[in-house]
Amino acid sequence: MANQKNLISMFHHFKNISWVLVILLVFFSGQTFSQNLHDVPEKYKTFVSQALKKAGNNEKELSKAIELASYEEIESVCYLISFMPERDLQALSAEFILENVRLAQKARKEFSWCAALPDSIFLNEVLPYASLNETRENWRANFLETFGPLVKRCDNIYAAIDSINRNILKITGVEYNTQREKADQSPLESMKSGMASCTGLSILLTAAFRSVGIPSRIAGTPMWTNMRGNHNWCEVWIDGQWYFTEYYPDRLNFSWFLEDAGRADRNNPIHWIYASSFKPTGLAFPLVWDESIQYVHGHNVTDRYIDLYLADDDLKAISDADYILNVVVFQTENAVKSKDRVIARVEVLDGAEVIDFGYTPGPDDDFNRYLKFTLKRDKKYEIALTLPGGSQKKFIQQSADHRNHIQIGRA
Repeated sequence: MANQKNLISMFHHFKNISWVLVILLVFFSGQTFSQNLHDVPEKYKTFVSQALKKAGNNEKELSKAIELASYEEIESVCYLISFMPERDLQALSAEFILENVRLAQKARKEFSWCAALPDSIFLNEVLPYASLNETRENWRANFLETFGPLVKRCDNIYAAIDSINRNILKITGVEYNTQREKADQSPLESMKSGMASCTGLSILLTAAFRSVGIPSRIAGTPMWTNMRGNHNWCEVWIDGQWYFTEYYPDRLNFSWFLEDAGRADRNNPIHWIYASSFKPTGLAFPLVWDESIQYVHGHNVTDRYIDLYLADDDLKAISDADYILNVVVFQTENAVKSKDRVIARVEVLDGAEVIDFGYTPGPDDDFNRYLKFTLKRDKKYEIALTLPGGSQKKFIQQSADHRNHIQIGRA
């Protein structure tokens, strides 16, 4: 009987202990986020708290990233979690976040231009793992290994930008092509297919820049004021200022589209020039391939492009007495696709004198690109084309009222 009482007593004792253990486990599992908040810098606590509530079943991964972050890494981890869109809060792993942070910080230590950046620029323009709404992927390790040696001996950020710009096509093999699978391809998607839109090329170039600590973002317009469609390109941050560049570069703050950008309409958002931002700005960066997406943030930088246009001496020379003639050559008269464009030499003659010449864009150029000539409104010109193979065509351009756009079929 005594043994039976002892067994019953022991049972109740262990039962009570079990309940205590269960209560403690529940308590401490419920305290994981609370404990992690002690590691979060004060300025991010509210943002992180809100982000974890939106994370759903992925809260554990985000909390794990915070828990495993070192003292040097914690602000970068919290910045990403604070401002990443809900799709990423619910999907990204701790491993993905920490790898991105550690490689971005490795670039900051390795490259002098990145080490000199203000924290605000590093966090928003180097650290982010994505530019727009592209597929999320771990491109940073591959790109640091690939592009790091290119810039290792560069003395400054200008040389580093030039080195990436001049070599990225040769290294990646990605060309502009309107036959690409989708507009918003990720870097690795573009490299796999070997082709991309202007947006895909810009996402690829921005990733390459960021991998070696060069602050970069996407810029673009949903529609030019001449109604010829949208365009996206890259911007880089140098010594406190933003400059624009492209996958097929001319030089900083110089490109075929500057005149179009300079004619942006300040009063109509569809014709604004936008620049992307990882951190919310109160303004969405417009994505013409999916206008329902509002989680890509942007700045209105229209005024800066208008100012660049007005400051350009060559473009400034276009007066009310002048107009721009756009020329493009296709394989046939009715062709409309980028792949059908033909590179041809075009001469503008005033009487017997050749006053200007140039080459029309080919199939690998942006579809919005044209050969442009500045002509006098009230003068008549002869337009002479020399096609591949040597055959020639000639046209009379009567005046600005005649036409300001020539689309010619080779055949």
